[in-house]
Amino acid sequence: MEIIDGGVTAPKGFQAAGIMAGVKKQDKKDMALVYSEVPAAVAGVFTTNVVKASPVKWDIRLVKEQETAQAVVLNSGIANAVTGKTGDANNEAMAQYIADGLKINKNQVLTASTGVIGMQLPMDVIELGCKKLVSSLSSDRQSGKDAAEAIMTTDTICKEAAVQFSLSGKTVTLGAMTKGSGMIHPNMATMLCTVTTDASISKKMLQKAMNQVVNISFNMISVDRDTSTNDSYMILANGLAKNDTIIEEGPDFDLFCEALKEVSITLSKLMAGDGEGATKLLETKVIHADTEEHAKILAKSVITSNLVKTAVYGSDANWGRIFCAMGYSGVSFDPDKVDLYIESSAGSLKLVENGMATDYSEEKATQILSKEAVTAIADMKDGDAEACAWGCDLTYNYVKINGDYRS
Repeated sequence: MEIIDGGVTAPKGFQAAGIMAGVKKQDKKDMALVYSEVPAAVAGVFTTNVVKASPVKWDIRLVKEQETAQAVVLNSGIANAVTGKTGDANNEAMAQYIADGLKINKNQVLTASTGVIGMQLPMDVIELGCKKLVSSLSSDRQSGKDAAEAIMTTDTICKEAAVQFSLSGKTVTLGAMTKGSGMIHPNMATMLCTVTTDASISKKMLQKAMNQVVNISFNMISVDRDTSTNDSYMILANGLAKNDTIIEEGPDFDLFCEALKEVSITLSKLMAGDGEGATKLLETKVIHADTEEHAKILAKSVITSNLVKTAVYGSDANWGRIFCAMGYSGVSFDPDKVDLYIESSAGSLKLVENGMATDYSEEKATQILSKEAVTAIADMKDGDAEACAWGCDLTYNYVKINGDYRS
């Protein structure tokens, strides 16, 4: 597998566009379109929040009822969530505008929105934006970047990833774009992730791959313990690579899952590291746990702890907060057996051995914790299972950003 420079336009037969339509108050790109030149197998995973935005409800129905889809239209600035029947009608109209422009059925158009909850979409702006998106479609690299930029809200960086690999002697490409910076918590985030691939794979196996990968990628990140109303993780597979169609589990399916995992974890880490106001990516590895599920719970508990997050921000090796977070996670373990390490590009340091502090250097610990990416490793000495979760530090700027979000 090769990591390549690219996004949603990297696979064969995909075009994209990102434009400044006027949904946002600021002069920024705010509408995007991803288009497959042929109908593509479709799958998706969506928010677990009971309050679901209009585009999420639309997409859940399409993924359930339709074998294929051909386009995804997205807007930032307004979430179209908690907007009632008017919001549902506006979302359907947005899909129809794109369908009319592309001369396809509206049930082939997935939708996604992100931004302020409770506001209605400005449909005159949306209609003109949809027309401009269709006329701006291109398969070039810049168009993929434009689409990724158009879905950003409080994100500070554009988030894309792509890989190439071989299936049955054919070169297959998988590309993706995502957004997410705040309202991010396990069980997805306020994230819009669109994945494209030219692999030939059945809808059933495509959905199975997504279900597997989401649980070790997007469901293992947290910024602020808030699960959004708009989380959408969608994939289109148009088959233009002409590999033997994946219809069952086996080596080809496993390799496809590895490619999807690579891209999804890359994007997950970009999202966690770009948390609102964040200065550091916090990774927690739990190793030698009794079960994978327990390892996941323990790792999530650490990265969601505000006390841990603030200690990381202050480069303070307050390891007791990590133990505390694992202790209230609901998982039973023997704290007298646990070893705890921290590491970064500045080195590695064992802080705790068998539940007791080592004679570690506070100066060295501060050096390690001062880097942009920091890892905490908890060795439970209780089995062979492991898991990894990603979060970020909690800073003064998080409060400032969210205090001014609608302004």
